[in-house]
Amino acid sequence: MSKHRNPPLTTDIFIFDEDFNFILIKRKNNPYKNCWALPGGFVEYGESVETAAIREAKEETSIDVELMDLVNVYSEPGRDPRGHTITIAYTAKGNMDNRKADDDACDIGIFSAEKLDEIKLAFDHDKIIKDCLKKAKKGL
Repeated sequence: MSKHRNPPLTTDIFIFDEDFNFILIKRKNNPYKNCWALPGGFVEYGESVETAAIREAKEETSIDVELMDLVNVYSEPGRDPRGHTITIAYTAKGNMDNRKADDDACDIGIFSAEKLDEIKLAFDHDKIIKDCLKKAKKGL
């Protein structure tokens, strides 16, 4: 009988406003220490992905969010240098004035799509952000 290994499940949250500006956190830890990333993290055992997304957004940004749309599932085995992870990305709304870096974040900022190519991003978050922007613009 073979032993199965399952990749850990994570979630990423694209918090945006009516002008499609969005929140990024600066990572406090490796991998990608001091790079910008979407808020997100690991789904805990017994927790739904949606609950994890809301919890991770609050832990890293201090923002209470409302999930808007499921964007996509990202499962490329090499997307995380720690090992194969699968992330589920959501768009979300929340009061961005309440932002404060916390937990695994050492800084927090609001960015625009026009500046995306100038930002040093972690993981495959450039692709995820572009997909989120497309989804958010279709929804409005």
